[in-house]
Amino acid sequence: MPRAARVLLGCLPGLAAVVALVLCSYGVENAAETGPRPAGHRPAATPSYAAPRPPIVPRSRWLGDAARKQPRPRYGDRVAAVFVHHTDSPNGYDCADAPRILRDLYTGQTGTRDWDDIGYNFVVDRCGTVYEGRAGGVERAVTGAHTQGFNHRTTGIAALGTFTAGMPVPRAMIHAIAALSAWKLGLTGIDPRARVRLVSSNGLSRYAAGTAAELPALAGHNDGYMTSCPGAALHARLPEIRQLAARLQGRPAGPQEGHSRHAASSDPGALRSPPQAADRRWGP
Repeated sequence: MPRAARVLLGCLPGLAAVVALVLCSYGVENAAETGPRPAGHRPAATPSYAAPRPPIVPRSRWLGDAARKQPRPRYGDRVAAVFVHHTDSPNGYDCADAPRILRDLYTGQTGTRDWDDIGYNFVVDRCGTVYEGRAGGVERAVTGAHTQGFNHRTTGIAALGTFTAGMPVPRAMIHAIAALSAWKLGLTGIDPRARVRLVSSNGLSRYAAGTAAELPALAGHNDGYMTSCPGAALHARLPEIRQLAARLQGRPAGPQEGHSRHAASSDPGALRSPPQAADRRWGP
């Protein structure tokens, strides 16, 4: 056999290995592009019980040029609970004046109290209009300054007014709080009638720092902090708001009706709230 032919035949195993390596590399790369993506890169699954987003007035509409310089917003990875508040301000306002009242609240909290922004994530007026409160994006899990010890992974919704014992709570306000809660909790599949475990970040709350507390997924401010907020009248309507929010999510009546212990099956796990600067400044 000629020497050139012997050399060619001797190279064939090496060439075959190179071709196989190229094909293998192509196959792996192609599989990485067309096969299942790693869990960390998959888009979030659509919750089974989602509620539509209610109309929300952006903060730019009510804040205008009253905005102060502030640090960048902080975020959690999800919203696991809602805390309901009242603003402890007069009730007899015209709803057209709500933006001005919000500006006054913002000025008081960022000025006299030296907070970095308004504490509530949302504010609802007596006519049922929902306003964006704290900056950072209504769709995101913005860390607020509304419930000391439990600001992280929660949303604060404030009812514009004072709702102590005997005060009527407007029907439109009840519906708006329920709709907003149903939407925010639905983004992470939380039943508004459930109970969730939250870990306190601050010993000035009702629970010592580091304590895991089982709280309603749709709670009153006074469930997490020693305060009369959101007022006895509004707190008494929370069971109704939970049921309405669950219906807006399309949930059937079931074991979680009546806020039962079985609701812990919706528990997203202990959610630790890191210490927040705003925690140290937040009062009732």
